[in-house]
Amino acid sequence: MASTAVGKSVTRVDAVAKVTGQAKYTGDFMFRDMLVGKVLRSPYAHAIVKNIDVSQARALPGVEGVLTYKDVPRNKFPTAGHPYSLDPAHGDKADRTILTDKARFVGDAIAAVIARDELTAAEALKLIKVEYEVLEPLLTPEAAMREGAPLIHEDCPGNILSASGYAIGDVDEAFKEADYIFEDELETSIVQHCQLENHISCAYVDSDGRIVIITSTQIPHIVRRIVGQALGIPWGRVRVIKPYVGGGFGSKQDVCTEPLAAAMTLAVGGRPVKLELSREECMIATRTRHAFKFKIKTGVSRDGRLIGMHIKAISNTGAYASHGHSIAMAGGSKFRILYPMKALKYEPFTVYTNLPVAGAMRGYGSPQITFAVESHLDNIASKLNIDPIEFRLKNLVKEGYVDPLNGNAVRSCGIRECIARGKELIKWDEKKARYKNQTGSRRRGLGMACFSYGSGTYPVGLEIGGARIVLNQDGSVQLQVGATEIGQGSDTVFAQMVAEVLGIPVDMVHVLSTQDTDISPFDTGAYASRQTYITGMAVARAAAEVKEKILDFAWGMTDIPAHALDIKDANIVYKHSGEVVMPLAEVALHTYYDTVFAKPITSDTSNNARVNAFVFGVTFAEVEVDLKTGRIEVLEIYNVHDSGRIINRQLAAAQVHGGVGMGIGYALSEQLLFDEKTGQPLNNNLLDYKLPTIMDIPAIGVDFVETFEPTSPFGCKALGEPPIIPVAPAIRNAVFDATGVAFDRLPMNPQRVFEKFKEAGLI
Repeated sequence: MASTAVGKSVTRVDAVAKVTGQAKYTGDFMFRDMLVGKVLRSPYAHAIVKNIDVSQARALPGVEGVLTYKDVPRNKFPTAGHPYSLDPAHGDKADRTILTDKARFVGDAIAAVIARDELTAAEALKLIKVEYEVLEPLLTPEAAMREGAPLIHEDCPGNILSASGYAIGDVDEAFKEADYIFEDELETSIVQHCQLENHISCAYVDSDGRIVIITSTQIPHIVRRIVGQALGIPWGRVRVIKPYVGGGFGSKQDVCTEPLAAAMTLAVGGRPVKLELSREECMIATRTRHAFKFKIKTGVSRDGRLIGMHIKAISNTGAYASHGHSIAMAGGSKFRILYPMKALKYEPFTVYTNLPVAGAMRGYGSPQITFAVESHLDNIASKLNIDPIEFRLKNLVKEGYVDPLNGNAVRSCGIRECIARGKELIKWDEKKARYKNQTGSRRRGLGMACFSYGSGTYPVGLEIGGARIVLNQDGSVQLQVGATEIGQGSDTVFAQMVAEVLGIPVDMVHVLSTQDTDISPFDTGAYASRQTYITGMAVARAAAEVKEKILDFAWGMTDIPAHALDIKDANIVYKHSGEVVMPLAEVALHTYYDTVFAKPITSDTSNNARVNAFVFGVTFAEVEVDLKTGRIEVLEIYNVHDSGRIINRQLAAAQVHGGVGMGIGYALSEQLLFDEKTGQPLNNNLLDYKLPTIMDIPAIGVDFVETFEPTSPFGCKALGEPPIIPVAPAIRNAVFDATGVAFDRLPMNPQRVFEKFKEAGLI
């Protein structure tokens, strides 16, 4: 039967609620006698609290409570939003406490105030007196790893969180076989997510003595567990509710506010307390993207084939582990599938420093390593005088390849078709010829970069998704999932899947967008571009079970065997002819009210996915570079993806537009800056942090090469994170093509570009 919903650009199920203001976000929840929480943050990057006096703050009228590290549980807990592991060696690093007596970055939480209003809370913070013993701030991995450097965490010698890597083959032997050896050093910057909605939580104690937390999060079920760990209480005593979320991009894949909000409500007898961070706080006290430094050495044959590669990487994880070394390992594992070679050695170090905590951010390590590798490959192609596209085509993965380290197989692969389509869209050959012999101060160039990525975390992480479907009396259905809608459109895609299986219009699928750990099926959350692929499996199973039950019930009503029936356009029909037997609504009504056979139809399904699917794609960019000013303008940019079958093209295109915009900022302007001596943030606000606006983003070209992924019930693969991954190296390679200057550091802002051009003798 032809597709009725999947593949269609249906309207988002949450569109009306969001554009009319009906959607209820965490900040919209109001309770009687609600209090306000605020946090006192360290002004020092590295310091021990010697004494803290809160007496004046407590005495201020309107203050209901003041907390220091002495007033909250001292349990160490992880903040990373990974699934819980029964294997202690595979668990997240527990290095955080709710409040601390040792500040490890400017912005670390030292104390908290609970007051009747924001002004009173802010005034109370000023009355807290803290005596610090200031320690040497370690602001770079090199400084932190220096012999004799003070330890940021006492259990990590050398301030190295982890240094595990991998090796495929013997890289030294591969280098001996190579005709050429090439080496490069490249570096990426610290950037921030800058999602629209700041981090915010509201907590209270219900009549049963359980802590209820309403919070803007990507991972409600994981928040429940981590709050329980932080407070040292059974996890079942915590209930987490996730309403509408105004974006996260990974920053809300950690617990940043929830344990403190829970501690605050306990401190005031269970009264509701709202803890909302300012934008300035969000930019330093939540999460950032890891900055990396790479050293890459590659052996290449005379005919342009990659023989071996050795990558050394240093990742700056900041003051606490958060997702820590898994970022470095994820980036190193997801890129390696793209260019199979005889030998590949990856040596990453993840290092603590006294800077804000780095964690999950869209792409999860892949934007960093892809920038390094794809820039390195263009450098090699230039030195060998090979077209960069042809160089990649010689080395790209093919369908059927199996990762030798984890056994994941490439079952669908459209990377070559993506390249062909992007090359055509940007008119590669024509413009290459036109720009070959440029002079003058304004020059144009073309660049491209490829990527590979996964659809989830298996086999490293648990991939479980849950779905509950209830058939209503009118033939419509309710859909609940544990997977969180955070703006990416997953609820709409799941509604389309249900409609497709059940043969009903999408508007007959009512999605409960709010997740509640007491009610919603278990799901680990929104991350790793996993939802359409992983949770889609659970949704498909639940819908198939409901359909089977509907047709069985119709069999009892009509004496027509279930195998001869189908559902189409919300009618029970003969499968062979499409002839209508009866409306679905009639069957649904009987499942509730038939005096003999009534049995409401539901499905509550959980699916543990032990598969993964690789996605591929490419970015092509055309830039114009002003040699006199160092300004880079992106004239055209195309993002072409193999994400399997596209469930909703309009939503998919929106994902690509957002990812490309983030990638342009990463390439050209964004970086968090800190005083090199003190670690004080210099631009943690949206005026000084150069986030691109609509005026800085060109028209974005989007296209898809639709393959069919056999491990997915609908043939789909991941799309959420991939659009950002190849953008920065494509722009960098276009600048290289235009000017002959090979940039090795992000961002390529005008000052840095101007200085590099001056160094190269272009100006």
